Amino acid sequence: HPTVVPVGIGQAVWSDIHKRIVAVIGEGGEQVSNIPHVTMNDDRSIPQIGLGVWQVPDDVATDACLTAFEAGYRHIDTAALYGNEEGVGRAIRASGLSRDELFITTKVWNTDHGRARTTDAMQASLDRLGLEYVDLYLIHWPTPDRGLYVETWETVLELKEQGRTLSAGVSNFHPAHLRTIIDATGATPTINQVELHPWLPQREVRAADDEHAVVTEAWSPLASGGLIDNAVLADIGSKHGKSTAQVMIRWHLQIGNVVLPKSVTAERIVSNVDVFDFELDADDLIAIEGLEDPSRRTGPNPDAFNEA
Repeated sequence: HPTVVPVGIGQAVWSDIHKRIVAVIGEGGEQVSNIPHVTMNDDRSIPQIGLGVWQVPDDVATDACLTAFEAGYRHIDTAALYGNEEGVGRAIRASGLSRDELFITTKVWNTDHGRARTTDAMQASLDRLGLEYVDLYLIHWPTPDRGLYVETWETVLELKEQGRTLSAGVSNFHPAHLRTIIDATGATPTINQVELHPWLPQREVRAADDEHAVVTEAWSPLASGGLIDNAVLADIGSKHGKSTAQVMIRWHLQIGNVVLPKSVTAERIVSNVDVFDFELDADDLIAIEGLEDPSRRTGPNPDAFNEA
């Protein structure tokens, strides 16, 4: 509740967070989460919008997550690589929300592939987060040339059996990578988190995910800001009284993605979930399909990315 200072957060910091939220949604406008959930193939559900914290400094991540919780988010996506798991953990403890209200994702980095290293990396992430378990643990990249992603997937499944993650998934897996781990283990990931935006709609990846009942989750859902000034999206936004960012987030929701918009500012954090009072029509969806340009990928190609 905004009048109660969460444990571990100073009065001045909490007052500033609350003022920023009030400036956007008004006094008394604290939101109960109305974000819909998507059911995964393990019968657990995931909020369809989460806060991504890639490239957010650890101390800033705490404030961003608290702002998001105040605005109705319950899903936070972090990773060992991001260097902000401790900041996310501080926000969880300070939020006053019960653990079962939250959905927390983290990921094992490429240097920690293989059974022993993945097991140790999982525990290190839990220690930094201050949690006994995460809701979803992902292999961050397959790094196919290193040949360890099947063993790493087997280990993630073992960690799930141990209760250290409730669901098991992957990130940046192309269809061949997905088929390889399913054929090797008989176990299908719940989630495949990939770069996905109107320039890169990932039709083949989404089709393979659908074939195996894997939920597709979008990172860089706004193309790292590259589409914010796009004229087609701006026209659609004007038609609905929405920003280009809101149009793109709505597009993700309507095609079935879980979406992870990233922001550290209260206004954008709130506006990114203000997307449930309009719907894109068939003409809008066709216009957005016309933006496809795979050369505008913002991150590495998983087939060739083997950094460790």
